[in-house]
Amino acid sequence: MTPFELQRRGMEVLIRELGYADATRFMLQFSKGKGDYTKERRKLLAGVTLNDLLEATEARLSSARAGAKRAAKRGRKSA
Repeated sequence: MTPFELQRRGMEVLIRELGYADATRFMLQFSKGKGDYTKERRKLLAGVTLNDLLEATEARLSSARAGAKRAAKRGRKSA
């Protein structure tokens, strides 16, 4: 199957399953974008170490866990 045939068949399935309006809305969510992702990522992460990322991740996880515990306690109190 050529790329064109794949695209045509994919659109046929989307239209059949979602209808024209929702198939169009679905397709509009995707674009090739612009700019150079690699250059932008390198600039954004310049000087950031793996350890920095791990620490930030752990901090977010700890915060999320604490929030979940608080929510669970509130849920038990109202039950």
